[in-house]
Amino acid sequence: MSFLHSLLDFILHINDHLDSLVAEYGNLIYGILFAIIFVETGIVIMPFLPGDSLLFAAGAICARSAGEPNAPMNILVLIVLLSAAAILGDNSNYAIGRFLGTRAVNLKIGKKNLVKQAYIEKTHSFFEKYGTKAIIMARFVPIIRTFTPFVAGVGKMNYKSKFLPFDVVGGILWISTMSLSGYFLGTNEWVKKHFEIVVVAIILISVLPMVIAFLNHKFSKKKS
Repeated sequence: MSFLHSLLDFILHINDHLDSLVAEYGNLIYGILFAIIFVETGIVIMPFLPGDSLLFAAGAICARSAGEPNAPMNILVLIVLLSAAAILGDNSNYAIGRFLGTRAVNLKIGKKNLVKQAYIEKTHSFFEKYGTKAIIMARFVPIIRTFTPFVAGVGKMNYKSKFLPFDVVGGILWISTMSLSGYFLGTNEWVKKHFEIVVVAIILISVLPMVIAFLNHKFSKKKS
């Protein structure tokens, strides 16, 4: 529970924690952020790491330090490096899923299967029909963005023509959108005073599509 408590505290007070990391590590903060984004998108068992809120807070720090002679973070450098982290992470996740193939159904977390065979088959069919849209949209949904490249690899989605180009576009869009949102809104006085509320709002908005999809699935099953 202590780990979950620490993680929740880090996410809710991510602005303060990032400020502390920047003060302690300076330009090395780029490497720390790169590692977090890479792991969150590249390792299927790590979907709980902060993504959207982290990018928003990082963008806000870039805005606050803009114009300083020794500014620790630059928004353009941030976008380029973290876009690379997101793309490399997804491609690593895809490669792991492709390597494991259908053996992924035997992977377990505790007593529960990591991926069910039926889920792999349905996701593969979904990707074949809506693949490009799914890859890009999944970037903006926590947890889903970690599982999508993995399942795409398990389902052997065509890498060169479908997965790679749209994953690159999705990664750049995700990093740019969230970082620039923080850059332009993070210096607002209300946002600075109520950053925790903003973080919670970002999380709720991010998971909303997943909740809607879940409810639609539940109601459709009851009707059938």
